[in-house]
Amino acid sequence: MLDLTQLLHVPHIDNGLRFDLSPDGEKAAFSWNESGNWEIYEMSLPRRNSAGLQAKRSNPQHDVEIASSQRTLLAMTKNIKGSKFAPRYSPDGTMLAYALDLDGSESYHIVIHDLKSNIATDLTPQIAYAHQPNIAWSPDGKTLAVLSDAKGQFALYLLPLDGSGARLLWNVFHPCWDVAWSPDGQWIALESESTASDRSIHLVPVNRPRKGARAKTIQLKIDNQISNAQHPAWSPDSKFLAFSAELDEWHDIGLFNVESQEITWVNQSVGDDTQPAWSQDGSRIGWVHAEGARTSFQFRERGDVVKEIKVGVGVHYLPRFISDGVVILYEDPNRPCDLWKINLDDGSIQQLTNSLPDELSNADFIQPEEVFYAGKDGAQVPALLYRPKNAGKDSPAVIDIHGGPNWHLQFSWNPVLNYMTSRGWTVLAPNYRGSTGYGKKWQNASRFDMGGVDTDDCAAGVNYLIGNGLADKNKFAVTGRSHGGYLTMTCMTMCPELWAGGSAVVPFLNWIKSHKNSREDLQHWNIENMGDPEDNKELWIARSPYFFLDKINAPVQIICGENDPRCPASESISARDKLVELGREVDLILYKGEGHSFLDTENVIDSEIRRMEFLAKVLE
Repeated sequence: MLDLTQLLHVPHIDNGLRFDLSPDGEKAAFSWNESGNWEIYEMSLPRRNSAGLQAKRSNPQHDVEIASSQRTLLAMTKNIKGSKFAPRYSPDGTMLAYALDLDGSESYHIVIHDLKSNIATDLTPQIAYAHQPNIAWSPDGKTLAVLSDAKGQFALYLLPLDGSGARLLWNVFHPCWDVAWSPDGQWIALESESTASDRSIHLVPVNRPRKGARAKTIQLKIDNQISNAQHPAWSPDSKFLAFSAELDEWHDIGLFNVESQEITWVNQSVGDDTQPAWSQDGSRIGWVHAEGARTSFQFRERGDVVKEIKVGVGVHYLPRFISDGVVILYEDPNRPCDLWKINLDDGSIQQLTNSLPDELSNADFIQPEEVFYAGKDGAQVPALLYRPKNAGKDSPAVIDIHGGPNWHLQFSWNPVLNYMTSRGWTVLAPNYRGSTGYGKKWQNASRFDMGGVDTDDCAAGVNYLIGNGLADKNKFAVTGRSHGGYLTMTCMTMCPELWAGGSAVVPFLNWIKSHKNSREDLQHWNIENMGDPEDNKELWIARSPYFFLDKINAPVQIICGENDPRCPASESISARDKLVELGREVDLILYKGEGHSFLDTENVIDSEIRRMEFLAKVLE
């Protein structure tokens, strides 16, 4: 059996937010939790053909060349409380901007670190509002484009470094998520929420129009319809904006010509193409291509065919071009997320950081299988199956439900699933309706039906495992985080006969209460996906497990963070109190100083150990 504490001590580079490369292409800055806290690190990138760093064609699971470049923990991060994410170099490479989360509440501050003096400055001290972690530098290095909810909804502000205060540049009155400043300084591309789970991109002119004139923003449209577009990326000459947009079922990479306002397509394929990036001379464009649980890096030169390369059969993220290739994040079931370098000319790869300790380099990790099984209505539900070596009809089993819901589980590093499988538990991780990665119809299938069809899809996994002789019908537990925690509780209340127990991590349980206590951006998502809370009140109540806790007939564990802005701890506390009143067995674990994502490694370890102890108790 694997050692869970050892596995959870393994660090990884943050893959949810960007890393960055210095303007000269010689250094990388990234957020890493090697110390147990999320700090900003900087490392020198290996030069081509430098001694001891000859690239190898190699499978990442075998004999990978690991670059020995020096990593430097930026000194100021040790002295500033909080978790640091999404570093961005200034245009001259002398400063780093990053997002600072002080208490897990996702109310990010914006900090500037001077790389020469090692002095850090919080540009947003003592704020009573939040920022998104995605920021962009002006080409002259004097201003940051930031996304702030100072007026209730995340909108675009310009934040000068001279301390003169932020000014509102544009508000689309939908939550804004990402921002990209054109190299010529004339435009800011702004990504915001649209309808359902869609995103939209506006091009906002930076310079104020003359008095009395109206600023001419441009919203990306396809065939005169607002495009479901995301991930804006400017060409080096500012003439084109690359983006990922939906064409029929899938996302493809498009190019918006700023002058002609025409859109052309770099590629059109089955699968989702996202996260576009440009080479430094603008001759190449690359992106991440995903089909179900697998991903790769694809790229294209002007007039050439699309080419594909991958580090391994895992998950690639956030490519960035350098002079002789691409730096990219990669992880798979055998190794955590690290920085890798791909040489696009000869296909060789090189591992730049190594989070996996030597003692785990030959560990016997179970490789998941991508499977499909019949949902309640017969639809084929994709899932990852973790099959223990001696799986059989007497095996305990866990249905592990991912969060989001606009996300999906891929062939990624997941030490907890590997640990459960090493105990002899069969684990099924459904990519239920509402998940990304399997086409737009699948993603939108749970709209206005949250807690309905997605619950059915997860519960149907029980019949699949029993029917294939992989589990004992009396030894099933259900668990999940965030929306997965919510679905854990809907499974426990809507089909209580299936479960020996359930562990819900940072769940929400009451749509009405959660909506009332949420930020405006979260409320917007609720309304887009569940309708108006007054007009659809019956649905909101019917899909709130809090009102049906009396249906539960098995032990329940609830794990939550004190400062969670998405799934408030107050809901978990109320559910615990009601379950106690009903005479049900319930265990509530509340972590002080944590939010929706636990940031302190020791709290991550403690929470997962306690979750596994609970599951072992009900299954074994």
